[in-house]
Amino acid sequence: ANLIDINFDEGLLDGPGSMTHFVNLVASEPDIARVPLVIDSSDWNILIAGLKCAQGKCLVNSISLKDGEQLFLERAQEIRRLGAAVIVMAFDEKGQAVDVADKVRICSRAYKILTEQAHFPPSDIIFDPNILAIATGIAEHNEYGIHFINAISEINRACPGVRISGGVSNLSFSFRGQNRIREAMHTVFLYHAIKAGMDMGIVNAGMIQNYDQLDTKLKALCEDVVFNRDPDGTDKLLEYAKTLKKEVAELGPAKDTWRQKPVNERLSHALVQGIEEFVEADALEALSNLKAALLVIEGPLMDGMKIVGDLFGEGKMFLPQVVKSARVMKKAVGVLEPHMKSQTSTRDHRGTVVMATVKGDVHDIGKNIVGIILGCNGYRVVDLGVMVSPEAIIKSVATEKADYLGLSGLITPSLEEMAYMAKQMEKHELKLPLLIGGATTSQLHTAVKIAPYYSGPVAHVVDASLVIQNMNSLKGENGPAYIAKMQKTQREMQEAFAKRNTEKDYVPLAEARTNRFIPAEFKPAKPTRTGVFSLKPSLKEVAEFIDWSPLFWSWDLKGKFPAIFDHPKYGEAARKLFADAQKLMEQSLNNGWLEANVRLGILPAFGQNEDVVVHYQNGKASQHRIRFSRQQRRKNSGEKYYCLADFIAPEGLNDHIGTFVVSSGAAPAKKADEYQNAGDDYNSILMKCLGDRFAEALAEWTHIEFRKYMGSTENFSLDDLLEEEYQGVRPAPGYPACPDHKLKEDIWQLLGGPDVIGARLTESLAMDPPGSVAGFMFYHPDARYFQVQGIGQ
Repeated sequence: ANLIDINFDEGLLDGPGSMTHFVNLVASEPDIARVPLVIDSSDWNILIAGLKCAQGKCLVNSISLKDGEQLFLERAQEIRRLGAAVIVMAFDEKGQAVDVADKVRICSRAYKILTEQAHFPPSDIIFDPNILAIATGIAEHNEYGIHFINAISEINRACPGVRISGGVSNLSFSFRGQNRIREAMHTVFLYHAIKAGMDMGIVNAGMIQNYDQLDTKLKALCEDVVFNRDPDGTDKLLEYAKTLKKEVAELGPAKDTWRQKPVNERLSHALVQGIEEFVEADALEALSNLKAALLVIEGPLMDGMKIVGDLFGEGKMFLPQVVKSARVMKKAVGVLEPHMKSQTSTRDHRGTVVMATVKGDVHDIGKNIVGIILGCNGYRVVDLGVMVSPEAIIKSVATEKADYLGLSGLITPSLEEMAYMAKQMEKHELKLPLLIGGATTSQLHTAVKIAPYYSGPVAHVVDASLVIQNMNSLKGENGPAYIAKMQKTQREMQEAFAKRNTEKDYVPLAEARTNRFIPAEFKPAKPTRTGVFSLKPSLKEVAEFIDWSPLFWSWDLKGKFPAIFDHPKYGEAARKLFADAQKLMEQSLNNGWLEANVRLGILPAFGQNEDVVVHYQNGKASQHRIRFSRQQRRKNSGEKYYCLADFIAPEGLNDHIGTFVVSSGAAPAKKADEYQNAGDDYNSILMKCLGDRFAEALAEWTHIEFRKYMGSTENFSLDDLLEEEYQGVRPAPGYPACPDHKLKEDIWQLLGGPDVIGARLTESLAMDPPGSVAGFMFYHPDARYFQVQGIGQ
C-alpha cells in the first residue's frame, strides 16, 4: 500500500477511543508505521484523536466547505498544527461540484483559504473533484467523466502545486456485476485522467488492465462514454455487455476451444477451471500416452494443481474454486488407481502434515479446507478427523513421520486442549512446527497460552488462505530467521500480556452489585404457554430465515449477502458458490438431509443477584439455579455493571426465562461423509455449511415463536431480525454475555436430560452434531448484549 486508510465511523464504537488505541498499536509495527496513514472520518473528534497520536506525516480524509468558510478554516488550521496534509472534497454550502466550473471554483476558493490563511504548502493539499457515475441512462450524467478530466488541468492551473485524487470505482457503478466492462472503463478513464494530471486514486489495482491490450471494440465504446462523444454510447455499451453475458451463457465444455488442445493441457485446464465432465477420459488418454498411472498423477495432474496453488497464493483463485479443483483431481486419480499396481512415487512431497480437531470438539470445516489447500500445494495430508485424543495425535505424528502438526478447534475449551497438546509434544521431545487454527484461536492466545509449553515453533494460522504462506516461511530458506523472529514477537506479547494482566482492576462483587443495572419498572409478560415442549416447523419455513453471509465467510469470501455478488474481487466466486449452495439446499430439503428439531422451554423464574432461579426442572416444579456472571472490570463513575440475571424480575413478579436447543440433525454430517467418501470434498464441506446455516435459521425461527408465546406482535423483515431489532436478547453460552460453557449443562438439564432432540454435549461441552444451537431467551424490553471480560473473587 502507498497509504493506509483508517476509519472507525460505526455507531456502536467509541470512535475517538478506538482510533487512538489502533493508531498507537500500528505505531509499533514497522511494516505499517513506514507507510503514511490516512486518518479517515466524518466525525471531527475522531480525526483529531487519530492525529494527536499518529507518528510521522498523516493525511486527513477529509474536509470541505459544505459548513462554510469559518469552520473550514478552523479545522484546516488544526490539521496544519498537528502536521498533516489534507484531502479536500469539492463540496461547498450549495452541495457537490458536478461540472468543470463548479469543481474549479470550489477548489480555487479552498486553495486560497488553505494557502493564505491556514498557511498550507500546496504540496500538502489534495483535491478530490468528485468522480461520478457515467452511463447510467440519465442524460445529465453523461458529461461527468469528461467534466472530471477537464477539471484536472484547470485546477492545476488555478491551484499550482496541489495533487488531484478521486474514487475511480464510482465511475462504473451502473455496470456493477459486469467486471470486464468496469475494468475497461477504469483503464480508459485512468489512462486519460493521468495524462491530464491526476496524481492519485482509490482503485482496485487488480482490476486495471493494460490500455494498449484492451479489446479494440470495448476500448472504443468505453472512450465514447467517458468522453460522451456518442449520444448512443450507453446503449451500445449495454448491448456489448449483453453479448458478454451471452458468451458466458453459451460457453459449454464441448464448444470450448480448450478441448482441441493436447491432453496434458486439457487436464491442466480442467483442474484450474474445476471442470469434471471430461477429466476421467482425459486421464485415461494420458495413461495410454505415458504408459504408467503414476506418471500421469505426478506429471500433468500435479503440474495442474501447482498452477491452482500458485493462483490461489496470488489471490487469483478463491477457496470454493480450489476445493472444486481438488474434486477434479480426486476424480482423475480415482480412475487411475486400478492401474497403479505396485508403482512407487518418484516425486517428493513438500512434507507430511498431520491434522486433527482436538478432543471434545466436533467442528472441522476450516480444517478440511486447509487440508485441501495443502494437498493442492504438494503436501501429504493425514487428517485424523474430529475429537482426537492427545495419545492418538502423538502416535500419528510418529508413525507418519510428520513434518508439521496442525490443531483445530472452534470452542473455547479447545484452547485448553491445544495447550495440553503442546505440553505433550514437549514431553515427547518433538521439534516439528505446531500450527494452531480455528475460530476461537488468536495470535495473542497462541503466544501466551500455547507457545510457552513447547520449545518448537508454534505458529498461529489466521485463516485457510494464509496456511501456505505460514508453511513456506517455517521451512523455507529463511526458516530459522523467520522462526527466531516469530518466537521473539511471542515473548514480547507474553511480557505485554503479563503486564496488562497485572494492571487489570476489578471491583469487589459487592460494589458491582451496588452499581448493577436496574431496569425500568416493568410488568412481566404472561406467556400463553409454559413448560418444556418440542416444535416441528416445516423445512421450507425455516429455510426462509437463513442468513447467507456466514456461508461466504466460511469459504474466505469477505462480504455481506447479497452485496458480495457485486464485489469486484469476490463477486464471481460468490455467485457460483451461492448457486451451488441453492442447488444442494433444494436437494437437502427434498431428500430429508436436513432436520428441524426444536426443544423450547418457557419457564417460571426470578432473578436473584447473579442467579436466575427456575421453578422447573425435568418436567417437575423444582428449583434450579442458573449461575450467570456479573461484570467486575472497573468502569467509569456512573457506568453500570451488567449481568443477564438483571433482565429477569425479582421473586414475586411471575417472570419467565426461555431456554432452547435446536439441531439440523445428524443427516448433514452423514451426507457430508458420503460426499467425502466419494471424493467430493467440495459438496462435503458445503453440506456441513448448510447444516450450520440451517441450525442458525432454526434458532431464529424458535426465538420468534418464543416471542409470540410471550405476547409479541412484532412483524420484522429478515434483515431486521438479523440486525436484532426485536425486543429481548438470545445469548448463548460461550459468548461474551455468558462466557461459561458449563451453562449448557443447565440448558440440557432443564430441557430433558443428557440427550436432547438428538443433540448431546461432548466432554468439552461442544454440541454434537455440529449443526446445533443452544441458548437462553430474555424478553425484558431493556435486555441488551454486553461483555463479561473476566471476574474477580
